[in-house]
Amino acid sequence: MSRFFVALLPPQPIQDCANEIKQYFADRYASSEAQKSPPHITLQPPFEWADSNVSLLEDSLNKFASSRESISVTLHNFAAFVPRVIYIDVVQSPELMDLQADLIAYVEKLGIIDTQNRSFTPHLTVAFRDLTKQNFKIAWREFVARQLHFEFKCDRLTLLLHDGKRWNVKTEFSFMCKS
Repeated sequence: MSRFFVALLPPQPIQDCANEIKQYFADRYASSEAQKSPPHITLQPPFEWADSNVSLLEDSLNKFASSRESISVTLHNFAAFVPRVIYIDVVQSPELMDLQADLIAYVEKLGIIDTQNRSFTPHLTVAFRDLTKQNFKIAWREFVARQLHFEFKCDRLTLLLHDGKRWNVKTEFSFMCKS
């Protein structure tokens, strides 16, 4: 069994910016856990899947993605899940919310069920888990008013695989081309 999750990854220049912010949190606030994955917006939280059956998972995700059109994504400023997580906020557009809900329903048919039943708050994490409550308070005072704005077209889903230490891109699935 391996651990996977499904996400949207922003274009490389935006990933580079997010990685600089993650590095800032590592250097300034001793929070480096967010560096263990590429910058992403989680659509399907981590789940376990049999290694012998990965091709079925990939084929299914490819089928799902190829039936979808690219979506516009807007990253705007910072937000937090108190008391440990600071993230780049993702605007909850109807297209993004529909994509995530449709993906969750689709993968449930494969037996992938999020037992925690979390509501979907799209975000791009820059500090979490190892950010102490004390450092969170200090960092949040710094980031609550910091401005950031990116808009991009997302044209693919990404399957990430955990190698025991960090999350890595396993496979990308292109959305259908709009003619």
